[in-house]
Parts: sequence; C-alpha cells; structure tokens
Amino acid sequence: MTAAEALLLVVAGLAAGGVNAVAGGGSLVSFPALLAVGLPPLAANVTNSVAVWPGYVGTSWGYRDLLRPQRSRLAVLAPAALLGAVLGCLLLLVTSEEAFARVVPWLVILGALLLAVQGRVTERVRRWPGAGGDVRSPLLHGCLVVAAAYGAYFGGGLGVVLLVVLGLFVADDLQRLNALKSGLSLVINAVALVAFALFGPVDWVSVAVLAPSALVGGYLGAHVAQRLSPGVLRAAVVVLGIGVGLALL
Repeated sequence: MTAAEALLLVVAGLAAGGVNAVAGGGSLVSFPALLAVGLPPLAANVTNSVAVWPGYVGTSWGYRDLLRPQRSRLAVLAPAALLGAVLGCLLLLVTSEEAFARVVPWLVILGALLLAVQGRVTERVRRWPGAGGDVRSPLLHGCLVVAAAYGAYFGGGLGVVLLVVLGLFVADDLQRLNALKSGLSLVINAVALVAFALFGPVDWVSVAVLAPSALVGGYLGAHVAQRLSPGVLRAAVVVLGIGVGLALL
C-alpha cells in the first residue's frame, strides 16, 4: 500500500465514522475508498465491515448519556439484531465474488437513495397507525431481523434503515432514537466482525489503517450529530453513493 492510498483510507475512515454518527451511510464513503486502493468488491465489503466497527464503538461511546437510560430497550431488541446479522453474514459468505460484484452497484445506489429519503420517511412512518408502539412488538422485531440481515450483508445505509424501523415503532425524540440506532449498529457489526474475521477475505493491512480513524471519526461525529443539522452532509454522501454505484455499473 502506498502512502497516498494509506492517506485516502485514513480520511475515508474519519469521514465514515463521522457520517455514520451524524446521518448514517458511512460505508458509502469507506467502501469506495477500499475499491479505489484495489480491493475486489467482496473483499472490500468484508474488510469495510471489520474496519468500521471501531467507528460504531466511538459513536456509541459519544452517545453514552443518551444510551444509558435505554439499556432495557437495547437488551430487548438485541436478540433480533443478532439473529438478522447472523443470517446476513451467512448469506454473504456463500455468495460468490462474481454474484456479489453484480449486485453491489445496486446495493450502493439503494443505500444512497435510502439516505436521501431518510428524513421524509422517518417523519411519515411516525404518523402511520400503530406507530410508537412497545419495543416488544413482534412486527418491530421482524423488521429488525430484516434490517440487520441487510446491514451484515452490505452495511451501506444500515443506519437509515434502522432509524426508519425505530421511528415507526418507538415514539421518542430523534436524538434518542439515533443513540439507540448506534447501539444496535454496534451489535450487528460486532457479529459481522467476528464472522468475517474468521471466514471472510479480509485485507488486514487496510483494516489497520482504516479502523483507528473510523474510531476517532465515530466519537467526534457523535458529538457533532447532537449539534448539527445533517442535511448538507447527507446530500454530499448521497451524491457520492449514486456516483460510485453508477461507476460500478
């Protein structure tokens, strides 16, 4: 790895950790960076899942004051997140390089589009009949299993999907839901970290460069997220994601 490639991954890690904390969709920054340094799509995806995990640790630590009162919620929802993450990891590990290369441009574009409509979707689903129900709702847990499976298979837009699911079923302030989202994202990516570290084609040199900067970016982003309107940042990541997806096509 050249110095320029290492610098690119450091910057991408900082940005991905921060974007995940502020708006979600940080993998739409770090995944293209791994492609740019020469990794094939499947290896880039599993490497990204391992490398950005410290960013979720940093984000959760930054949100600790909002997460601490929600420990019971997180404990109730964690099993569904774990189950979905295991299913997503199994699906990815049995997917061939060629099949993943064919589907990944559409996943990147999907993640970008989810990020683009996040605000509107979250506002609307909160007005649906039955919104704001109990966290023990079977429908909430079913939706969370699907969201976690998607997040483990391809992390781009996971935060957006989780916010939509939580916004529909949990009546609470968006900042508190964002904190809960960060805790669930940490659980989902912890499963992916273990599965891909043991069985996936992880590029550990890239992880060593990307992971520390993702940790710093996630911690700083959690503080910024509580003070910043994420609209401009979201728009920039959406443009980047759609551009990368079209280029991969």
